[in-house]
Amino acid sequence: MTRLEDIDALMREELIELECPEFDNDPWVRAPALPECRVAVVSTAGLQRRGDRPFEWGATDYRVILGETATEDLVMSHVSTNFDRAGYQQDMNVCFPIDRLNELAEEGVIESVAKYHYAFQGSTAPEEMEAPTRQMAGLLKADGVNAVLLVPI
Repeated sequence: MTRLEDIDALMREELIELECPEFDNDPWVRAPALPECRVAVVSTAGLQRRGDRPFEWGATDYRVILGETATEDLVMSHVSTNFDRAGYQQDMNVCFPIDRLNELAEEGVIESVAKYHYAFQGSTAPEEMEAPTRQMAGLLKADGVNAVLLVPI
């Protein structure tokens, strides 16, 4: 993980001064008990399947990742030069914890793992992502998902 003190002074100042957006509503709801949860992963690691269109700087769209996708078939197109890929290269579960979710489902801790999961490009302005996240929410509902593991990268 990159720390502020490791970033050049100009970018550090820009990040420190960056305003956090405010929203008019409260998006949080109570989740069902874990044994009743069908869980999907939503990551901002810029992940995609090999051969998919890579993310571009400031992208607001997302990629759909089939839960059965082998980790060696996933690649990262995160464009930030400040992004440390070491953890991802050692273990995909750092940014896409599908193996851990499958283990939890096998142990009965959660009901099931979603068929589809989603990846966004990080470092995108949240206010620009409302339309694609609403679309993704519809897809999550269609998959019977009632809990999401958000993995901000």
